[in-house]
Amino acid sequence: MSISPKLELISFKTCPFVQRSVVTLLEKGVDFDITYIDLANKPDWFLEISPLGKVPVLKVDGEILFESAVINEFLDEIIPPALHPSDPLLKAKNRAWIEFGNQISGDLFQLMHAKDKETYFEKKNAAREKLERLEGQLGDGPLFNGEAFSLADAAYAGTLRRMDVFKRHLGLDLIAGLPKMEKWSAAMLSRPAVKDSTVEDFDELYLARLEKMGGYIAGALDKKSTLDI
Repeated sequence: MSISPKLELISFKTCPFVQRSVVTLLEKGVDFDITYIDLANKPDWFLEISPLGKVPVLKVDGEILFESAVINEFLDEIIPPALHPSDPLLKAKNRAWIEFGNQISGDLFQLMHAKDKETYFEKKNAAREKLERLEGQLGDGPLFNGEAFSLADAAYAGTLRRMDVFKRHLGLDLIAGLPKMEKWSAAMLSRPAVKDSTVEDFDELYLARLEKMGGYIAGALDKKSTLDI
């Protein structure tokens, strides 16, 4: 690997896992290229380099890395400043809560796909319970570990961004009454690296994707109304 490797991130425009790596790269302040693909029509060249057929994929001087957590750990090792805490125990706890964030992402994905009101509330409540547990983990903020931005913050950027879309466009506020989560979300969504980590028309693309799924949330979008929350 060269001292300053050529970095190319393969992405899908509304993927929260790709957003984690984009945020990390922007926080590092390094040059990188980003190539968008259509996951509904994956090109052959992508299937040849992605073992799981998923994004993100990072090309490093032509070598292939996949899985956002692995990509971010690699970037943190080769590009200063370090975004993981130096203390081994705190670093391990951060990694554990990054994994916990994957479960919240899964709940939100299932919420998007909920076909009826009953399933919608089941998935919404599952996400809310995890967010309440996360609230108990947060300190005074404004970020996950306090003042310093970390890979844990990057890992939750996509989740916070999508919950913001739910709130502004559908009236669904999953962190209402959770002051630490609200403070963290506000700090993250105002951060330049987070704001610049999505395409300009992200809201429209994300809402169009929700509508295309044809579930309970899509019904609210069709009626141009807020959800029965």
